[in-house]
Amino acid sequence: MPRVSLFVTCIIDQVFPQVGLAMCQVLERIGYTVDFPEAQTCCGQPAFNTGYREEARQVARHFLKVFRDAEHIVVPSGSCTAMIVHHYPGLFANEPRWLEETGRLTPRLWEFSKFLLEVARVEDVGARYDGVVTFHDSCHGLRELGIKEGPRRLLGNVRGLTLREMEPAEECCGFGGTFAVKFPEISGGMGRAKIEAIRSTGAGAVVGIDSSCLLHIGGMLSRAGLDVRTLHLAEVLAQQ
Repeated sequence: MPRVSLFVTCIIDQVFPQVGLAMCQVLERIGYTVDFPEAQTCCGQPAFNTGYREEARQVARHFLKVFRDAEHIVVPSGSCTAMIVHHYPGLFANEPRWLEETGRLTPRLWEFSKFLLEVARVEDVGARYDGVVTFHDSCHGLRELGIKEGPRRLLGNVRGLTLREMEPAEECCGFGGTFAVKFPEISGGMGRAKIEAIRSTGAGAVVGIDSSCLLHIGGMLSRAGLDVRTLHLAEVLAQQ
């Protein structure tokens, strides 16, 4: 059987483990053997985004070692995938060995929805979800990886699901990692605009491919007193 290795990311490991389990269920359902390299830690993005480049390099080297021999690496995050694909080459611009390691690994690294569609070539995973949802386009997935229609195609094949687009769907939710901490007023304003867009759809859940965005959106939905769930795409696709 074909094999995939999961990189579950920090936020899923620590806050949303059900997303990692859901991703595993979907991959196994469509015929993959799944392994979880237990030595994995982080992609290095938190350190990178706050200017600690040497610390980010240390974490990135460890990631490259852990997943060096993986056949496919599947990641439930556009943000972490973009960090590895687009920013590791810059981190290792002056380190030929690790730049070469990056070049060998990145063709085998896939964000979850892109893996389903472009490697497994599956659009219908046999899921069922009875309800109306809206979809949030996360910044890294949309702008750095070009992920737009793929998740919608997957949702379109979920039995019982109605996808109702928010307007605008592509605006940032305001999280941006440490941006939300450094600029809380701006982040809050962006978040409130996103919540209004979600509310206007009448959806009972907002779906995304980045749990960090969903964490931010979920907190704002709760504070606004809105009964709207946040679900990672994998959680929807795992349901039957």
